[in-house]
Amino acid sequence: MRDRAEGVRKNLSRQPRQGAIVAVLAVAGLASSFMFTLVVPIQSKLPELLDASREDTAWVVTATLLAAAISTPVAGRLGDMYGKRRIVLVLLSLLVVGSVIAALSPGIVGVIVGRALQGAVTGVVPLGISILRDVLHENRVDTAIALISATLGVGGALGLPISALITERSDWHVLFWMSAGLGVVVFVLVLWIVPVSTLRTAGRFDFVGAAGMSIGLLGVLLAISRGNEWGWASPAVLALGIGGLAVLLAWGWYELRISDPLLDLRVAARRPVLLTNIASIAMGFSLFASNVVYPQMLELPVATGGFGLSLIAASLVVMPAGLMMMLLSPFSGRLARLFGPRLLLVLGALALIAAYGYTLLFSQEVWEILVANILIGVGIGFGYAAMPMLIMRSVPQSETGASNGLNALFRSLGTSTAAAVIGVVLATYVTPYQGVDVPTGTAFQVSFILGGAAAAVALVVALFIPRRHDARERHPALPEHERVTG
Repeated sequence: MRDRAEGVRKNLSRQPRQGAIVAVLAVAGLASSFMFTLVVPIQSKLPELLDASREDTAWVVTATLLAAAISTPVAGRLGDMYGKRRIVLVLLSLLVVGSVIAALSPGIVGVIVGRALQGAVTGVVPLGISILRDVLHENRVDTAIALISATLGVGGALGLPISALITERSDWHVLFWMSAGLGVVVFVLVLWIVPVSTLRTAGRFDFVGAAGMSIGLLGVLLAISRGNEWGWASPAVLALGIGGLAVLLAWGWYELRISDPLLDLRVAARRPVLLTNIASIAMGFSLFASNVVYPQMLELPVATGGFGLSLIAASLVVMPAGLMMMLLSPFSGRLARLFGPRLLLVLGALALIAAYGYTLLFSQEVWEILVANILIGVGIGFGYAAMPMLIMRSVPQSETGASNGLNALFRSLGTSTAAAVIGVVLATYVTPYQGVDVPTGTAFQVSFILGGAAAAVALVVALFIPRRHDARERHPALPEHERVTG
């Protein structure tokens, strides 16, 4: 039996198609992460473009974040049950449909609906990582996972200057037509290259659990994302936050008592999985803090202490962070095979601490901000590569889709919290400039301290992840008919 399984693995490793599978899934990941920076260049102009209030246009961004957070664990479970490639194709279809709706919409409602559908495509990254575990030889899995994980930062870093250039030279609707075209291309590539998954989880889909989780998360994330605007002590925010937590508690009680839960919370409570997910919140916070603070510092007028760069110039300074993530992916895979992914998480947290510490000391020149962003790229590149590896070494192969989706959800919690907290800081420490309040140097310093503190939390948590899960794990020997084939 062992010889037979080994023979199947060798045949898989000889297939030239494996490299194409990794490349296609990486492109899908880039398209997914691009959706988060797609409207950044027009965000300040949305009230004018859509003839709506600033509070209403904020939903163009909020809807994407909420849809991404809710859809990823649900898509992961559906992928485990009905085939990961099938669900990836569904998510890419939603991206295309949402893009077309937004492109054709003259008002805010259609754009918000389209952006929510675009956010659902975020689930292709954890699903793609799970596909890699199913189809690749074990010697290639870690490097491939590091590459797919890197797309979470690379897509946004590359997408921002592209979006800025398009909005400067053309109508804003072109952004959505471009994302629709990108979705179509990736859909065709996945359909053509990625094999059908034959490894499935038996049972029924937990619709009650999916509804309960979605309602609970919607309440909590809405309270976090809109707390600055509505007031943290306002009845709406308190009702959403407390109500969402109550629903999630009830949802957890229900999930522990049914035979086919949406998420196996007992697996999620295993020490390596739980600690990795906690570290994911801190990592997500640290990453998003840099995405918010550095561009604002670069774009603020020189008279207020900023650098006075255009959006395109500022995005080019930030872009090396994403490129560094991509360049590190092969190195990350080799490190993980030799020393285990826990070391990657530790190194990633240390690099983020170094980045924020460096910025606190040196932030007077543009090139110093560039150096800090390269360190950010190292930190997120190592950290984001480590997390799915740690998860998959600790869960059954039948749970990889749902578990990776849950990990993506925890990262989303970190980014949403960072958006709220950093938003409060930047709105608190302000100075008037030409009739507008702009952040002061103190606001940026406090933000850097918070980003570094989140990285320190990730470091401490990473040190408590058990070492025994760092050892290189071999895939279970599966019968040939259960393997994914081309």
